[in-house]
Amino acid sequence: MNQATVNEKYKVSPFYVFFLIHGMQTGLGALSFQRELAKFTGTDGWMSILLAGLIIHLLIWLIYKIFKMVPGDIIYANHYVFGKWMGSFFSFLFILYFFILGMTVIVGYIRVIHVWMFDDVPAWALVTVFLILIYYIISGGFRTVTGIAFLSIIISYWLLFFPFYGIKYSDFTGVLPIFDHSILDILKGTRSTSLTMLGFEMLLMYYPFIKKAETSQKFAHGGALTTTLLALIVYFVSIAFYPLKLLTLTLWPTLTMTSIIELPFIQRFEYITISWWAIIIIPNMVIPLWAASRGIKRVFNIQQKYPLWIMSIIIILVNIFYYDIDILHVTNKIINPYSVSFIVLYLPLLFVLIKIKKKWKRF
Repeated sequence: MNQATVNEKYKVSPFYVFFLIHGMQTGLGALSFQRELAKFTGTDGWMSILLAGLIIHLLIWLIYKIFKMVPGDIIYANHYVFGKWMGSFFSFLFILYFFILGMTVIVGYIRVIHVWMFDDVPAWALVTVFLILIYYIISGGFRTVTGIAFLSIIISYWLLFFPFYGIKYSDFTGVLPIFDHSILDILKGTRSTSLTMLGFEMLLMYYPFIKKAETSQKFAHGGALTTTLLALIVYFVSIAFYPLKLLTLTLWPTLTMTSIIELPFIQRFEYITISWWAIIIIPNMVIPLWAASRGIKRVFNIQQKYPLWIMSIIIILVNIFYYDIDILHVTNKIINPYSVSFIVLYLPLLFVLIKIKKKWKRF
C-alpha cells in the first residue's frame, strides 16, 4: 500500500481545513442534539459539550502526531502497522463507518423535509436528487468538495440570528441549577452530542490533499472550537426557551424554535430554515461519501466512481424499504455509541502501535 501521494494541483491550502472540519460537524445533529443531551444532563449539558470538545481537540492532536510519524492517510497507517490483510480489515471498518455516517445524514435530512414540507413526495425521489448532486460534486475532485464546504459556511452563518431571536422569549432562570448531575450523566451526555461533534475524523482520509499538511493543525483546532462554541450557544438558548420536560420531547428543537419567527413578508420562517439547511448539510453528505469511496479506491485499486454508484444504490434502497425507521433513534442508540467508542479507542491504540513499531525498527 503506497503513501497516497497526491499531485500538488489537487491539493488545497491549509486554511480550508477550518471549513472542512467545521462544515462537516455542523449539520443534521445541530437540529436535534439538545433533545438527547437534555435527557441525560438537563441544565448541565454545557459540561458535556465542553468535554466533547476537549476530547475532539485531543484526537485531532493525535491524528497530526500519527501522520507526522507515518505520512499518508488512515489506509496507509493501518497497512504500516498491521500488514496487508489485517490493515485492510481495519481500513474497511473505517470505510463502512464513513458510508454509514453519510447515509445517516442523507436519510435524516430527507425525513426532516418529509415531515415539515413535502410529505407527499416519495423519499426515494428526494434522495435521488441529492445523490445526483453529491455524485456531481465528488466527480469534480477534492478541491470541489472543499469549495462546497467553504461556501456552505460562508453563506449560511446568517442563520445564527434565529437563536438570538429566541432570546427575547426565553427565561434564563431555566439554565439553573448547575452542577446537578453525576459524572456518569455528563459522560452519557457527551456521547449523545456525537452526531454534532463527529466529522473531524474525515481528516484521516483527506490529510494527503492538504498543502503543507502539518501547518494546518491550528485551523483544524479552530474549526472544532467554533463548532463547540456554536453548540454551547444553541444549547443555552434552547434550555432557556423550552421548559426542560418539553425540550426532551421535542424531536427537532432548533427547527421548532424557528417557527416563532414572523416577518412582514414571511409567515412560515421554518420553511426558509429547512430549505437553506440543505446548503449547510451538503458537506455532511459529500465528505463522508467521498471518504468512503476514496477508501475503497485505495484498498481495492479501482476507480472512485464505481463504489460511489454502489453506495448511491444502497442509499436509495434504504429510503425505499426502511424509510419508516426513526433514523435519529437508530443513530443515538446503535450507531453513535459504537462509532464514538471505535474512534476514541482506535486512534490512541494506532498511535501507540506506530511508536512501538518505529522504535523496534531502529534496533
